[in-house]
Amino acid sequence: MNVKKELLIGFLIGLASNLIGIYLYVFFFIDMAFEPAIEVAMKNDSLGSIIGLGALLNLAPFFLLLKKNQLLRARGVLLATIIAAISILLTKVF
Repeated sequence: MNVKKELLIGFLIGLASNLIGIYLYVFFFIDMAFEPAIEVAMKNDSLGSIIGLGALLNLAPFFLLLKKNQLLRARGVLLATIIAAISILLTKVF
């Protein structure tokens, strides 16, 4: 197996689960459509919190991939989570 390919697949899984987590949070807990809710969150400086809550969904694929002994894909999910943390840091600073 190609190492870069496996890491990329894991990264895409982590990115997709983070986006799904963000959407589910907005859908269930915010009484607005998705795009206006994101715009309001950007104005109120709470976009980082929404990204962080969406990143909680990365736990499921991470531990599932670990259980299936797909360590490189699990590393990709972890990399996506680290990228989410960096984006949270950037939204808080700027």
